[in-house]
Amino acid sequence: MGHSHITIHHKAFRPYLSAAELDEAVSSLAARLSADYAGRRPLFVVVLTGGFMFAADLLKKYTGECEIVFIRVASYEGTASSGTVQEILGLREEVQDRDLIIVEDIVDTGTTMHHLLPTLQTKGPASVEIAALFFKPASLQHELTVRYVAREIPNDFVVGYGLDYDGLGRNLPDVYVAV
Repeated sequence: MGHSHITIHHKAFRPYLSAAELDEAVSSLAARLSADYAGRRPLFVVVLTGGFMFAADLLKKYTGECEIVFIRVASYEGTASSGTVQEILGLREEVQDRDLIIVEDIVDTGTTMHHLLPTLQTKGPASVEIAALFFKPASLQHELTVRYVAREIPNDFVVGYGLDYDGLGRNLPDVYVAV
């Protein structure tokens, strides 16, 4: 790992987690999921774009049978009092009576999941859990249980390993934190 600072869009970042540390955290999480879902066939629902790299590594290490679908979550202002409505793009699979595992790069405020979970629940899944690469408990603004977390982090801005800053940095194998 290059132990030097990097700059993206004139913003400085310092090394935070190496590819090796990420691999260890993801392996550990995959082992937990493999044990908990043994004998079942979960549907991994990967939230793009940020979750792609984490999902690839997690699923290579998942040992059971599973299926994978990629979704995008589009937010738009609804006319009802609910405010923001989340539309799920790409979910064509039948999810009724399935065990769903939402694969997300990061859960910070929890707003996306707060809106996404009820939408998924209306489709009648057997269970829905969240598997996040990163979880920022200090940022959480909604009642939310994130059962599977590779790494809890403080309320820092991170980039790399799928996470971007203004669209850049997703391809970095390590994770950097803003200085």
